[in-house]
Amino acid sequence: MQILVRKVESQLAALPVPVALELPAGGRIGSPAAAVTLSFKDWSGLATMAQGQIGRLAEDFVESRVQIQGTMRDLMAVAARLLPGSPVDSDTSWWVQKLRRAKSLVSHASAQKDAKQIQFHYDVSDNLYALWLDARRVYSCAYYRDADMSLAQAQEAKLDHICRKLMLRPGEKFLDIGAGWGGLLMWAAENYGVDATGITLSKNQHAHVQQLIDQKGLQGRVRVQLRDYREMDGEQTFDKITSVGMFEHVGQANMPAYFSKVHSLLKPGGLVMNHGITSGGVEPGQLGAGMGDFIEKYIFPGGELLHVSHVLKDLSNAGLEMVDTENLRPHYARTLWDWSDALETRLDDARHVLSEGGRQEEADKVLRAYRLYLAGSAMSFERGWISLHQILALRPDGQLQTGSLRGAQSGYPFNRGYIYPCSSNSNPKPPAT
Repeated sequence: MQILVRKVESQLAALPVPVALELPAGGRIGSPAAAVTLSFKDWSGLATMAQGQIGRLAEDFVESRVQIQGTMRDLMAVAARLLPGSPVDSDTSWWVQKLRRAKSLVSHASAQKDAKQIQFHYDVSDNLYALWLDARRVYSCAYYRDADMSLAQAQEAKLDHICRKLMLRPGEKFLDIGAGWGGLLMWAAENYGVDATGITLSKNQHAHVQQLIDQKGLQGRVRVQLRDYREMDGEQTFDKITSVGMFEHVGQANMPAYFSKVHSLLKPGGLVMNHGITSGGVEPGQLGAGMGDFIEKYIFPGGELLHVSHVLKDLSNAGLEMVDTENLRPHYARTLWDWSDALETRLDDARHVLSEGGRQEEADKVLRAYRLYLAGSAMSFERGWISLHQILALRPDGQLQTGSLRGAQSGYPFNRGYIYPCSSNSNPKPPAT
């Protein structure tokens, strides 16, 4: 044990914030004025810390084998320094990658399995999400077009950014795959006059969006369905399609079928916006140091991230043409810190919400997992271990004489000037319907 303690003491000296450790035997090492204190119930947790396995250390925290005092921002600064190397580059041996590819190829996701995995995360508690999301409950990367924007303003800017990129027009048939709590559906219908359809696998989200539709009097113009995208058999095609924060659940093996389905649902000449998290590493595989295992177990079972290059390959193979791609990675880091900071100010409320109808012990466990998930994800986006890309693509209509450019094969202008025609730094208002 003395060797282990000495190793950990050397780690503490190199950390960016003062840290103290309370040992299983009752002793204490580290800074007397610690910003972060970790209390270990057994020596295995200390060994986990010494090895830089921060995902396993996070699991110890969730399972109450380790107690942590300190802010999430200080804790993440410590966690990043404890890593023996980049989690993107870890476990990249030929054998490990072969096992991961084999696992991916045999993971035949089904609509029923995906529904259970989606409900595991999104149906934990609507009231929990309401504590730290904006009023529209937009649960995806915001767009801080102006540096001084609040989270709510940045989420509205993101919704409008997507609608502008898609060139939404009144009366167009618009589909949102994975509609969440309806933020984009409502924004597109109310500000752009589209005929909007949203699909989701979350029962809670479906009920919430239906309530919004009724409250706003949008029956007939907006609808939401509890439905898997694979169940849409092409009985209707759409002028514009979005998928925001959804395709992370699709998986590498199912990505070709996913984009083929999008292609079949999109009218020739139509546009699709795929907005989602991508891997920071080129090779497929989850984050190392136990981080990916933690997310799989406690937050997003069945999730799988791909590098944007792999996404573009599958998109292109499905017959879609990428016309614009934007990396919003730092925007998601700031979004997640805004979420994390908001949750940290309402921990007592979160405990109360999660304990309704259940055991306090389980409620505390869920809350600890979400605290680490939000802050850890913010850290991962900051450091480039994961990323976020908006990919705008079209389904060519085969017509060479379309618009002002010969060969455009759609109404897309092949320039970015149409998105924000004014030069003001302020966020322009959406066009009148």
